[in-house]
Amino acid sequence: LSRRRWVVVLLFSSYSLCNAFQWIQYSSINNVFLRFYGVSTFAIDWLSMSYMLTYIPLLFPVAWLLDKRGLRLIALAGSALNALGAWVKLGSLKPHLFPVTVLGQVICSLAQVFILGMPSRIASVWFGSHEVSTACSIAVFGNQLGIAVGFLVPPVLVPNVEDVEKLAYHISIMFFMTAGVATALFILVVIVFKEKPPHPPSRAQALIQSRSPEEYSYVQSILRLLRNANFLLLMVTYGLNTGCFYALSTLLNRMVIHHYPGEEVNAGRIGLTIILSGMVGALISGIWLDRTKTYKQTTLVVYIMSLAGMIAYTFTLSLGHLWVVFVTAGMLGFFMTGYLPLGFEFAAELTYPESEGTSSGLLNVSAQIFGIAFTIGQGQIMDHYGTKAGNTFLCSFLFLGTVMT
Repeated sequence: LSRRRWVVVLLFSSYSLCNAFQWIQYSSINNVFLRFYGVSTFAIDWLSMSYMLTYIPLLFPVAWLLDKRGLRLIALAGSALNALGAWVKLGSLKPHLFPVTVLGQVICSLAQVFILGMPSRIASVWFGSHEVSTACSIAVFGNQLGIAVGFLVPPVLVPNVEDVEKLAYHISIMFFMTAGVATALFILVVIVFKEKPPHPPSRAQALIQSRSPEEYSYVQSILRLLRNANFLLLMVTYGLNTGCFYALSTLLNRMVIHHYPGEEVNAGRIGLTIILSGMVGALISGIWLDRTKTYKQTTLVVYIMSLAGMIAYTFTLSLGHLWVVFVTAGMLGFFMTGYLPLGFEFAAELTYPESEGTSSGLLNVSAQIFGIAFTIGQGQIMDHYGTKAGNTFLCSFLFLGTVMT
């Protein structure tokens, strides 16, 4: 095994972190950007949903590139677009420049297409068979940690002040820091990131690398996946669970501020709690899968507990005790976010020897479609019938996913 494998997975994790931070940085202080740009809540929600929307049509060309051109090109494209988007956002520091911030966010959303399908591919190309699930969890980790930082940092860096000039100054600090980090990571990718290790790390990889390119057809691979009944079930259930998570993340600031006015910083901390507990869940499930290989049983237990966590969160949000919300959000995050790498690994098992990039890409498309539908649906229900009705809407879909699993 190559020693470089840990550097590769940690570097990928880092620029994935930076990209995920840029996804949630607007939603975590939704009310502040709302006032600064003078636009509707729906417009700010679209800054988050743009990530989901660009992914759907672009997944297939990017997954094809990943298969044909390999990991290095995809890593370079992802980290370069991520840095470019961060610099574009610096041009949007006046209230009338909302379209510029939208452009920056769309460029970052393009970067995300080059990032989301890579964890299981990096794990299988670089890591031995006994550490694949753990490596995949670490790769997914970066994205989760980015969302966590995106919940924690913006409310601290951009306080809800009345003066627009001061607000613009605080926002510029956040945008400058992001652009600096993204650029440094891009330079590191150029220097460090290699296509694959000198020797295949497992028998499965040796077999895949030994077949001639003519034997492999990308379109045929997708068609085979779409004829695999177990994979189709997993695709829908993964979409339902992750779609709920996307909607919850995007609308969290609005939910918490509705019940606890003025608690922007704590709304961010609740988001942080969801993600950090989920990262623990993801790591535990990765290690557990490497030890036991019980994919279906683990997935089912985690799904049932996600539903239980969502129900608990729904009915405790309005009780008036913030500490209770922290506890239920932590439980919800442990299972719901912990499910993400589980789904990728289960898909790779169900569809071997198909490319992991293709199977995880299809899972992500399903998640993005449900994510947009749930975010719009829950946002409208919350506006008309309140937060409890909006969260019950998500519970019903998690119940459906549990039955299908």
